[in-house]
Amino acid sequence: MNDPVPADHSQDDKTPAKRPIAVALGYERERDAAPRVVASGRGRIAEQILELAFAHGVKVRADADLAELLAAIDLDSEIPPEAFAAVAEILVYVYRANGLALAGWEER
Repeated sequence: MNDPVPADHSQDDKTPAKRPIAVALGYERERDAAPRVVASGRGRIAEQILELAFAHGVKVRADADLAELLAAIDLDSEIPPEAFAAVAEILVYVYRANGLALAGWEER
């Protein structure tokens, strides 16, 4: 999914739309035991995170519940164990989108 998810306008006109949210993860094998939150924001900041991702060819996946969970984590902190399964699913998506089969992926 490389299209930003628009704010939810399904509410009635009296309820403001929910602001978009974006979270970016990073991982350094030598340093990290788990992926870290490297950027997080709502509204315009979320839009800027998405714009940078798209501009650099970073694959984006929409998961509002996971984004809410990860946005509550301090920057540069590892993701909590309860997010591991969801993040693993996203990594599988990214590997497939990039044409990298896990069986053929070489350790560096």
